[in-house]
Amino acid sequence: MDINAAILRTVVDTAHDHLFIAAADGQILDVSPGCAAVYGLSREELRASTVHDLVAQGVLRPSVTEEVLRTHRPAQLMQQTGTGRRVIAQAYPVFADGELVRVVSRSMDLTDVQLLQDEYTLLQQRFSEHLKRGAEASLGDELSLDSLKVRSEVMREIALLLKRVAPSDATVLMLGESGVGKTAFARQLHRWSRRGKGPFVDVNCAAIPESLFESEMFGYQPGAFSGAARQGKAGVLEMADGGTLFLDEVAELPLVMQTKLLKVIQDGYLTRLGDTQPRRVDFRLVVATNQNLAHRVESGEFRLDLYYRLNVIPVTLPPLRERREDIPALVELQLDRLNQRYEQTKVLHPSLWAELMGRDWPGNVRELENWLERAWLAAPGGVIGAPGDEGPAGLPVSSGVNLEEVSALLAEGQTLRQAMDNHEARILASLCGTARSTYEIAQRLGISQPSAVRKLRKHGLRCEGRD
Repeated sequence: MDINAAILRTVVDTAHDHLFIAAADGQILDVSPGCAAVYGLSREELRASTVHDLVAQGVLRPSVTEEVLRTHRPAQLMQQTGTGRRVIAQAYPVFADGELVRVVSRSMDLTDVQLLQDEYTLLQQRFSEHLKRGAEASLGDELSLDSLKVRSEVMREIALLLKRVAPSDATVLMLGESGVGKTAFARQLHRWSRRGKGPFVDVNCAAIPESLFESEMFGYQPGAFSGAARQGKAGVLEMADGGTLFLDEVAELPLVMQTKLLKVIQDGYLTRLGDTQPRRVDFRLVVATNQNLAHRVESGEFRLDLYYRLNVIPVTLPPLRERREDIPALVELQLDRLNQRYEQTKVLHPSLWAELMGRDWPGNVRELENWLERAWLAAPGGVIGAPGDEGPAGLPVSSGVNLEEVSALLAEGQTLRQAMDNHEARILASLCGTARSTYEIAQRLGISQPSAVRKLRKHGLRCEGRD
């Protein structure tokens, strides 16, 4: 047997993904053993068919191989199989002497993907518990992260995770709503890493026009296109060499750029526009998005193989409404920043805290900072939110509560943090007496169920027999 044929036979027979090899006329030449369970036909039946037959019989629809035969270009799409499964399918053309002679496709059952995600979630939970046990020895009571300060337990755990993975070059995927602080955490990860003295290149993928994307990312040589700078230009990938590349809003990457970025990640080389000489690049990749990348993959808007490359260390930053313990430190930090910027000293009126702690802040830290700046600028005197003043949205920010009433909420010698903890404990204890489950408590408080469980554990409370 020809050695190349033997190698191909071994690859097909042992493939975990579901492989199809088809001829230029659509005839199926070979399939991997696992295809039978997904597509509902035996390996022999599949080999005896064409992709056109399979589509006509409803075994699969649509056909990614037909798409490649039509366009002569790689393709990726979602397939529905006759067995009721949904799979991600990718296909690639094979050319000989300029003619398309074969199409190689592979598919992955989303059921398998979900099982892998569930397994990873469990492992991440165990890892988080391991980190938590060593938290006291690793971090102080308050951790400063560029434009953030964190005191909440969940954010400290995230900081610990990032500190542990910082020395490696593993790709980190930052997930979370807009404004939660993904960029600040990415910068801190860079500082903790061995690349901390190198460049930190921050790119917002949603802010670059698609027509300029390739030249901005990869750079270009002199005369590469009309309007190109005479001396050429290094792209952001090249500028990040020796440091960290942070791609914010990575879900907005055009599909063509996703393919080229994947190649750079895999090979470690890039080629500028108008150049023929590859250039070596070495950077740590950190990406962020407020979208569900798995759903983007299912809809065909994001490449599955790139998703796997990026989803190495996923870190989900919770919204501010689920970590209100961080609000006082964030407010203090923003006030210091505003006082320095405008060279004045203003303080918050105590009655304003009810407003700050009670809001849901859908825009998270960014909204809190903007709200405080508007309140700072709107305050005519040295006290923000003094009775009678108009707030940043044109509404009174003070209900007229006097200092004696506010002081009565604090025990002698008690700090704001301690008072907040006591109040939180009383609320949770009350809810434990009436709520049927921690899910109901979470719904009542407007937080996630894991956050509700963490808060109950923090105060030594349990809802016995109610979950």
